[in-house]
Amino acid sequence: MAVEILENLKKSVTEYDVAGAASWAREAVAKQIDPLKALDALTIGIRQIGDAFGRGELFLPELAAAADAMQSAMPIVEDELKKLEVERETLGTVVIGTVYGDIHNIGKSMVSTLLIAEGFTVHDLGINITADEFVKAVSNYKADILAMSALLTITAPEQAKVISALKGTGIRNKVKIMVGGGAITYKFAENIGADGYDPTAPGAVTLAKRLLGIKSGKGKC
Repeated sequence: MAVEILENLKKSVTEYDVAGAASWAREAVAKQIDPLKALDALTIGIRQIGDAFGRGELFLPELAAAADAMQSAMPIVEDELKKLEVERETLGTVVIGTVYGDIHNIGKSMVSTLLIAEGFTVHDLGINITADEFVKAVSNYKADILAMSALLTITAPEQAKVISALKGTGIRNKVKIMVGGGAITYKFAENIGADGYDPTAPGAVTLAKRLLGIKSGKGKC
């Protein structure tokens, strides 16, 4: 029974079934299946989609749909982890959000989902986040990485404002900063003093690991 539930949970991600993912997650909780195993099933599913995307076999809509499916199940699994006081190993803590004035969510959510699947603890602040809100979150969560998204050219400068705010509070050197979004380029990231940029969600995960000195399949160096 448990094996079947976990397999269906994984398939709900690879088959882009948002309602099914939430349903199978609730079923896993009802049958008292280890929430870490449920998380592993979701992770396997999203990694399969991410790998296929990286090989050019799937495209952005499929990656976004799989991320939506995983995100529908994650709150259910995470609530059970908290209830049972189960802690998962983590590669690091990431604060992520879309900058102030920008309400685009898809790319940021995909990065967030893939980071969770890779083993990071992620605090997704959402969209339209001010510099002060980013700074407070970095401080409160003791973030290893701050990831910011901006799709619009008129909102891209907000990323620079956040970096300036971090400097002003004396914590810039305590956190690595990743930037991304349709309005961002490698040159822009360099000019504003970010630590890294990647144009794709899977690439952002690789970048996060590199910034923390993590080799593939291993912990921090």
